[in-house]
Amino acid sequence: MTHIPPDIYDTLRGFLAEDIGDGDVTSSLLPAADMHAKVISREQAILAGINFAQKIFEIGGASAHTTYSDGSAVEPGKTVLEVSGTAYSILSSERTALNLLSRMSGIATRTHTLVGMIKGYGVSLLATRKTAPGLRYFDKLAVEIGGGLPHRMALYDMILIKDNHLAAGITLEDAILKAKETDYTVEVEVENTRDAITAARCKADIVMLDNFEPGQITKTLRKLETCGLRDQVKIEASGRINRSNVIEYAATGVDMISSGSLTNDVQGVDYSLEA
Repeated sequence: MTHIPPDIYDTLRGFLAEDIGDGDVTSSLLPAADMHAKVISREQAILAGINFAQKIFEIGGASAHTTYSDGSAVEPGKTVLEVSGTAYSILSSERTALNLLSRMSGIATRTHTLVGMIKGYGVSLLATRKTAPGLRYFDKLAVEIGGGLPHRMALYDMILIKDNHLAAGITLEDAILKAKETDYTVEVEVENTRDAITAARCKADIVMLDNFEPGQITKTLRKLETCGLRDQVKIEASGRINRSNVIEYAATGVDMISSGSLTNDVQGVDYSLEA
């Protein structure tokens, strides 16, 4: 995830083109004189996407400079980016740059908070595929900047067998055995202890306990231990896990916690541009 895909700057150009279209008709009314502006954080946050924001301004024709890097903790009132250029080049790029910076910083900040809450429990915090279409790379990278793990990026890089796959007419056992013939990591989502035991016995790499209450998870882990299976499989808790209950889930002894709230319930960080 830390590797930037070669086409990512084309994506940023597309973001900017979406907003400018045939031209920023308001900024086109302004004089062509140069101006200087600052991007200021209005709240405490974990910075994420600063290099992308810088690049968006540059694509728009301005020059931008920052002394911060992704993952930095910023305080209210701090200038995170300085921009120079014509009024048109700066103002036509402003909203696109700030939108991405705000969203990524919001995700990183929330992730950082939850990771800090479960520190000491030996559990990893994972993102899900509940990301905004077109923003998957940026959302997952922001989670990583905040201290979480991106988990699987998309449908192509890992096998995850869910109830709707089984509804297509294959048994849990057969689905896992077929999946194990591939070179992919095999994860199975289960809704009860019995299926968790079955998945572990069939040598799934990861068993996701979906929408289990913490007490149910504890009982399932004990059952896996009794069957001599606990050390043979990674256990992931998932489903309605957020800041209000993440510690309770971490305390159960699972290996991983995945939370869609990291990316599908984003509260962006407040940044503003001041000329």
